[in-house]
Order: sequence, then C-alpha cells, then structure tokens
Amino acid sequence: MAPNKPDLVSRDYTIHLAKRTHKTTFKSKTPKAIKVIRQFAEQAMNTKDIRLDPKVNKEVWKQGVRNPPKRIRVRLSRKRNEDEDADEKLYTLVQLVEVSSFKGLQTETVDSA
Repeated sequence: MAPNKPDLVSRDYTIHLAKRTHKTTFKSKTPKAIKVIRQFAEQAMNTKDIRLDPKVNKEVWKQGVRNPPKRIRVRLSRKRNEDEDADEKLYTLVQLVEVSSFKGLQTETVDSA
C-alpha cells in the first residue's frame, strides 16, 4: 500500500567526480563537475529543480578550476516547493556531507526528523 517513491526523502550519496570529468580539458573540469552533480541529483531524485548549497560549490572549487576533488559525499533532499506559481511541485537540495574517508561508504537513507 505504500507509494513507490515517497515525496520527501533524504539520501547520502558518494559521487565519483574523477571518472565523470576524465578526458575533459583543464579549464572546464570544475565547471563540468558542478554540472555532473546537478545531473546526478536530477537522475537520483527525479526532479528538474536542483539547488546547490554554497558549501558544495566551495568544496568543489576549493582546489581551483583544474583540480576538482576525486569524490564528494552529498546529501540529496527532495523537498516541497513553497512557491505558489512554480512549475515543479518538488525540488532537490544538494548539501555537503563532510567525511574523513570514502572507504566503505554506501548510499544511506537519512531520517529527516
């Protein structure tokens, strides 16, 4: 009786940016990494409206335009859009999750209580 996809959900993902920005010219590596994070969130949460937290942006740009981080751990939260005249009813918020190591991490559903 439960719906296939609950409306409001939060999950932690590790995105491997190195394999997604491989064979990209130096000056477009980090901009492409930002685009890849947006595409990943769009596919994972099935929403067109993606909003990046400034901490995610700072983390990706920390090492400059040529060297985005190899991996990044993010929390994708599907939320209800408060704007009355918005096209989409839901949007996805991408937040940074700071971890010391990426070893053994898997996708986790986070309780938003």
